[in-house]
Amino acid sequence: MTQTPNLQLSYILAAQEQKHVTHNEALRALDALVQMAVVGRNLALPPVSPLNGARYIVAASPSGAWSGHTGKIAAWQDGAWQIYTPREGW
Repeated sequence: MTQTPNLQLSYILAAQEQKHVTHNEALRALDALVQMAVVGRNLALPPVSPLNGARYIVAASPSGAWSGHTGKIAAWQDGAWQIYTPREGW
């Protein structure tokens, strides 16, 4: 197993180089998904100037950076959109 079962966070492997990259990716996912609150759920086009850490539930028929991600969670982190797929029950 290379990922956690619920949030799909990657484990750091024993001989892995650049362990900080895997660790930082996991921290970003935790920051976006744990205790989640969203700014909005009716946008299909990403906002022009989102605040760092802002999260949205992507509306139907999305375009731009959100294209193809209907119903997913879009989080603006470190100057880029990270897309997360919600699990059953979220």
